[in-house]
Amino acid sequence: MAFGGADRTRVERPAPGLPAQPGTAPAAARERTGALPGFERHSVLLVEDDPGDALLVEELFADSAIEADLVWVRSLAEAVRSLAEAAPDCVLLDLHLPDGQGLEALSAVLESAGRTAVVVLTGLAEERTGLAAVAAGAQDYLVKGRVEPELLSRAVRYAVQRKQAELAAAALQASQLRAQENARLERGLLPSPLLRSAGAVEVVARYRPGRAQALLGGDFYDVVEGEDGTVHVVIGDVSGHGPDEAALGVGLRIAWRTLMISGVTGVAAARRLEQVLVAERTAPELFATLTTLELPPDRRRMRVLRAGHPGLLLRSGGAVDWVEVPGGPALGIVPGRARWRQEEVALPAGAGVVLFTDGLFEGHTGAGPERLGEAGLLELARRYADVPADPFVDTLIGKAEELAADRGGLADDVAVIHLRWRRPGGADGMDSAGGAGGTEHEDDAEGHGGGHGG
Repeated sequence: MAFGGADRTRVERPAPGLPAQPGTAPAAARERTGALPGFERHSVLLVEDDPGDALLVEELFADSAIEADLVWVRSLAEAVRSLAEAAPDCVLLDLHLPDGQGLEALSAVLESAGRTAVVVLTGLAEERTGLAAVAAGAQDYLVKGRVEPELLSRAVRYAVQRKQAELAAAALQASQLRAQENARLERGLLPSPLLRSAGAVEVVARYRPGRAQALLGGDFYDVVEGEDGTVHVVIGDVSGHGPDEAALGVGLRIAWRTLMISGVTGVAAARRLEQVLVAERTAPELFATLTTLELPPDRRRMRVLRAGHPGLLLRSGGAVDWVEVPGGPALGIVPGRARWRQEEVALPAGAGVVLFTDGLFEGHTGAGPERLGEAGLLELARRYADVPADPFVDTLIGKAEELAADRGGLADDVAVIHLRWRRPGGADGMDSAGGAGGTEHEDDAEGHGGGHGG
């Protein structure tokens, strides 16, 4: 079946312009003079077992307005090998090959083509096959015997553009679905505080994804007020990034809230959370760092438990101090053998506490290897010690991002939670103005654990 109109005849053997062996570009395709300026050059893989039809395709390209680098192969197997070596812009596929017929041949090419556009070639009586091929994934079809240079060039250009549009639409849809899934996971990681006494404690919380925003991290926090008026706080960070890590963070956060409502707190809660982590994690190397606070109703002291998590910032009287009580290993590092303890820390009147994940200080501070670090974060916080809670948190994150701008911003997720206590009656301030000293609170602790494990 020949290409072209009535004035074209079928060529039964290769002409001088066609390569002696398939897999190379025909001479006429390399030396065309009919191409018009202004069109992008395209690479085309012709899958055609008939040398005469292959020659006619070469001549059609030579007479068309498209810039095309044409490579010819005779079989489906050769086409698959060629696509594995280099991806052209477009494949012209005959549906009647020695080793592949119809939609089965198309399916094999589509599987190998990836981002490449595919135009199928059908016979005069097979237009329905061409339509079926488009429905199966081809970008267009051409009927042999009805192809002219202009039609061929337009079909190739449009097929390439249509494939690019399809890929862009698929990427957009995937991005939207990923964003929706991330939003659902984020709502689970970052809930609204569960407070019984309005105004008893001021909570300012922020979450910023790292520069790899497609992958949500496992940073989480929560605030729950118990029936006795004690305010419980947690901030945690699951190692790694991705949906599994984020889902694990959601599970730990929900488990923690359930434990607080049930009255299981302190070291006992940490043990239960580790059991949940070990049962739910998808890989044995996953772990989670966390810090928990208990704020008794008098708001004069807080009990701190630290499991591999960084210290905290204590804001009071225009000063900012770094508080890092003795801690144990992260959850999941030595399951069932870790030892944690709670430490009591005295709070000055009107004090505020800032908890955060390590993404806040692990960012770079320029193009070199230097990082902000804990000391750098403390220095940064002290510059803005007198700033109210909301702008203080936003400034910390913003300045850390600015410092890391030369390296593309903060690579890791950042969660920050700022708590400021008020008197039970609603007035600001505390009866005690003590410093940030620490004393051990035994609870059901089992001795000192290791230091910073996350």
